[in-house]
Amino acid sequence: MLLVLCLAALLWGLGALMGVARGPRMGLVAGLFGAALLAQLVLSDGHPIREATGQSPALWLLLGGFAALAALYGRGVAMLRKRAAVKVPEPEPDQKPSGAFTETELGRYARHIVLREIGGPGQKRMKQARVLVIGAGGLGAPAMQYLAAAGVGTIGVIDDDEVENANLQRQVIHRDADIGMPKVFSAQAAMQAQNPAVDVQPYHRRLTEDIAADLFTDYDVILDGTDNFETRYLANAAAVAARKPLVSGALAQWEGQLSVFDPGWDGPCYRCVFPEAPAPGLAPSCAEAGVIGPLPGVIGTMMAVETIKLITGAGAVLRGQMLIYDALYGETRTIGLKRRDACPVCGDIARRAPAA
Repeated sequence: MLLVLCLAALLWGLGALMGVARGPRMGLVAGLFGAALLAQLVLSDGHPIREATGQSPALWLLLGGFAALAALYGRGVAMLRKRAAVKVPEPEPDQKPSGAFTETELGRYARHIVLREIGGPGQKRMKQARVLVIGAGGLGAPAMQYLAAAGVGTIGVIDDDEVENANLQRQVIHRDADIGMPKVFSAQAAMQAQNPAVDVQPYHRRLTEDIAADLFTDYDVILDGTDNFETRYLANAAAVAARKPLVSGALAQWEGQLSVFDPGWDGPCYRCVFPEAPAPGLAPSCAEAGVIGPLPGVIGTMMAVETIKLITGAGAVLRGQMLIYDALYGETRTIGLKRRDACPVCGDIARRAPAA
């Protein structure tokens, strides 16, 4: 029997050295086993070949049974491993997100899902939501980062600027290596690096009246993170016409303000509160007056929170209210805002009952 086993090992090793596949080598060994078993069953006692192959068929039958069990076990393990290796494919960045979550997303958004005010249904609404951010600067940067991390399915960003060295003190979505790159593409790369499941739509151009209406129609919520009154008035008018809520923020040195303008829910629009742009010099830009670096992060993150509340229906959003934050003295206050019936932008908008 030892002679046959040594011969089987020799055949297996020579086959491996010659590059013979596993299947044919298994066939040779099985043939050798069959020949040895046949010799035990056919040849008479005392025959030299039978003596050399173990003298009894019982040993070969036991060995064959163990080999068959081992083969079946190995095949079963291989099948189980193959089944376990099948994974749900992750969505490509350029695919529109569906309502189904992958295992990665369920783990990532677990802290949202356990929140009573959001839960699974709220997270699903975020995955299916479309949010447009106007401006990839100080306010847009933190807002986009947190919206992408939170799992908002589609984020559009429109801006015609390029990253400059002076931006990096506060526009934290951009990096030193991005200097000279269009802000929308720098922001897109950062968001998709943070969350590959988010679909980012970059628009490297300025928001103008001829594209605003069509662009706003494609989104559910509009975030205004711009720094000039011309674009703010344009964004407000287009949002009112499209009946989309406008989350608006503004900064000045150490102070920031935030509100949600949504006349459809009986709140004022931006023009109700600021009927006319201030005279030149009364509202200097950040480049002229300066701004403390973390302040855009505070207000921009609040804008992201208000957006998530709008999408999920959680809590009460800042409709008809303006939150003002004074970073220099650590003070926060909220003032009430009223709609103007004579407003040229939203005066004729039919009102709906406030959201529950």
